[in-house]
Amino acid sequence: MSTAFFRTLILYFLIMAGLRLTGKRQIGELEPGELVLTMMISDLAAVPMQDFGIPLFAGVVPILTLLALSLLLSQLSLHSLRFREILCGTPTVLIREGRLQQDAMRRNRFTIDELLEELRCQGYGSIEAVKYAVLENSGQLSLLPWTAEQPPTAKALGLPVEDEASLPTILINDGRVLGRSLRRCGRDEAWLQKAIQEQGFARPEEVFLLTYTPEGGVFCLGKEGTP
Repeated sequence: MSTAFFRTLILYFLIMAGLRLTGKRQIGELEPGELVLTMMISDLAAVPMQDFGIPLFAGVVPILTLLALSLLLSQLSLHSLRFREILCGTPTVLIREGRLQQDAMRRNRFTIDELLEELRCQGYGSIEAVKYAVLENSGQLSLLPWTAEQPPTAKALGLPVEDEASLPTILINDGRVLGRSLRRCGRDEAWLQKAIQEQGFARPEEVFLLTYTPEGGVFCLGKEGTP
């Protein structure tokens, strides 16, 4: 039992580390090559976890080989547009200037029912409302509506607007002070302690979340049960 436990832990952390090395984009958007990599790694990891007669090293080597190959292909695609096109493909325009591209739909085996479903899911009732529809390499359909179909913006209405506040920086996360974030904001422990006291707390351990923006805004949320 302990052997199975430790073999599973080793393979789990190995795969997690490998996928983090391949980048966040791969986790969120699986292209064909990345989907194949994920499926192959899952199969390779399942065998040594279930069959104790197979050495763990025999499962680790193929996984490391696939991860190294994925990193190599990613680097090649960054430096060669032609190789990137071969490996990842290119986006396909299914609707151009409001006109349905039937040949493009047939090449991608994309039916009219699937297209209308995607339009409805994104809030458009007809093909005429969309100026461009692009089938991305990840399989997602990106829609660009006509100007008349777009929600009005402050710029289009000629309204004066001010830039919104900067992205908040988390300084306390579940009672733990993030020193690196604090230094990045140009603040110190004394300033943080004062900010906490102004919010009615005595110690950072009583704070669940505290964020800061360069404009001086502080948002503080105490832990549940904290007086």
